Amino acid sequence: MARLSPLLRGTLVMTLASLLLRLISLFVNTRISSLLGAEGMGLMQLGFSVEALAVTLAISGVRFSVTRLAAEELGLGRKGEVRCVVAGAMRYALFFSCLSGMLLTLLAPAAARLAGDGRLALPLRCFALSLPFLALNSVFSGYFTAVFRPWKATVSQALEQVLGAAFTLLALPRLPADRPELCCAAVALANALADLGSLLVSYLLYKFEQRAVTRPGRPPALGRRLMKLSLPLALSSYARTALSTLQHLLVPRALMKGGVGAAAALGVYGTVSGMVFPVLGFASVFFNALAELLIPELTEAQMRGDRDGLERSASRILSSCLLGSAGIAALLWFLGPRLGLLLYRSAEAGSYLRSLAPLVTVMYLDSVVDGMLKGLGLHLSSMVINITDAVLTLAGVYFLLPRFGVPAYIALLYGSECFNFLLSFLRLRRLLPIKLL
Repeated sequence: MARLSPLLRGTLVMTLASLLLRLISLFVNTRISSLLGAEGMGLMQLGFSVEALAVTLAISGVRFSVTRLAAEELGLGRKGEVRCVVAGAMRYALFFSCLSGMLLTLLAPAAARLAGDGRLALPLRCFALSLPFLALNSVFSGYFTAVFRPWKATVSQALEQVLGAAFTLLALPRLPADRPELCCAAVALANALADLGSLLVSYLLYKFEQRAVTRPGRPPALGRRLMKLSLPLALSSYARTALSTLQHLLVPRALMKGGVGAAAALGVYGTVSGMVFPVLGFASVFFNALAELLIPELTEAQMRGDRDGLERSASRILSSCLLGSAGIAALLWFLGPRLGLLLYRSAEAGSYLRSLAPLVTVMYLDSVVDGMLKGLGLHLSSMVINITDAVLTLAGVYFLLPRFGVPAYIALLYGSECFNFLLSFLRLRRLLPIKLL
């Protein structure tokens, strides 16, 4: 494929930068966990799960749409039209992010009641402040991905991580540890300030990138194309994220119905979601970067009709990812108990790390397959699979956790990831006859 070299270079840049960002995030996460404990981490993860739904509404598919539309214009040799793509996407993002922020502010008490913990309302209102910054930043990130300038998006993300870490670590030690809602609100405000700083840097980098475009043109039917791409993806994302958020909110309640105490149930959820999964996902930076850059890469190849190149590249990439992710899974299984003690001083976290280590192979492969589906224009197929997975997992949480407790929670995590990957891979193979290894 003609752009394979830029793809590999971009993936390497994003991987190295993401490794640094993950290290910062892991350090901050261990510090927060030591201040809040498992119960406080559980409350914060509940807040993040509700914020994820608000962010989905705020972004409403705009990042993927910018990447896809900009790649199409570049593939057709219309560089001047890309600026109009970004401007239209910014207006779209502002509308949905402001709407999302208002809804999150108004519905925060209802979400807290659904989770069974009224302390959640304050952090949710603070999370709403960052939504316009996140949505606008996603527009610029989509543009940088389309033009193969991943380092610019990475610079913005790095600033966001550093500022968020600094603000969080300055605020938390000054707050009472027995008021986790205040600590979670402080984390949300720190993230909002960091998102604002990141947005300003992204805008300056974008203006510098576009300085040579003196006579931008207007792409044909831009508004219709933007809506055609964004809205179906957005609607699907709403459904999937709403189901996922409801699933997360119900996990502690379902465990309590099975006889687990309130603090212990929130602690289990906080340990798995707030401590274990950040470690499991730490090494996914290469796979996530590759999945992100595969979207414009495969889009342009598809526009050129290079089917043979698509098949060869997809088979080679997935085979390499399979070997790499299997090695990481084995390493995490062996080191899991030690990492739990080293990072969190928690034998329970180490036990969950070992139990869930084999899952990373499926998680990492699924992210790459998902990027391939989006790059080939099959994003709606991907979303249907994700929604089906979310419905089944939610049903499992509701019916199985009260009866079987924590073992059912672990089994559901495995079942969800395997189901999602299997259907996504089969859908990809219907279009491309991929050969693994």
